[in-house]
Amino acid sequence: MSELKTGDLAPTFKLPADGGETIDLAELRGQIVVLYMYPKDNTPGCTTEALDFTAAADAFSDAGAIVIGLSKDSVKKHDNFKAKHGLQVRLASDEDNVVIEAYGSWVLKKLYGREYMGIDRSTFVIDREGRIARIWHKVRVKGHVDEVLDAVRALG
Repeated sequence: MSELKTGDLAPTFKLPADGGETIDLAELRGQIVVLYMYPKDNTPGCTTEALDFTAAADAFSDAGAIVIGLSKDSVKKHDNFKAKHGLQVRLASDEDNVVIEAYGSWVLKKLYGREYMGIDRSTFVIDREGRIARIWHKVRVKGHVDEVLDAVRALG
């Protein structure tokens, strides 16, 4: 599978989400979608990122965007994560890793000399026509949400 590039059609998906709902990317056509992939609920970096997106939730909404966090965690874990931190972003569950792989975010990682497969913290802005407008891989959490919001606003 080739790597996604700006301008490519975003791989579609239909995934279970927090609150027992389903997120279907095709149904979101006409809206800007911010899809951010993160390794695991309730870990320091992932919690900070979710809180940062939550703090900017109104600004994303005002810019016409919906924000969706995605990880391999179960819906139950997502529900607990949202409740514990008061999160205002949708959280989708990709336990089978299909969407994460389709977006090229399942990568070889290294930690303390050990290699393993895991989620690359990455963000994709999908425009109203369902095309990839912007991609970030190996995201550093600090300041990231502001950069994503600027990209969303630039789409108008």
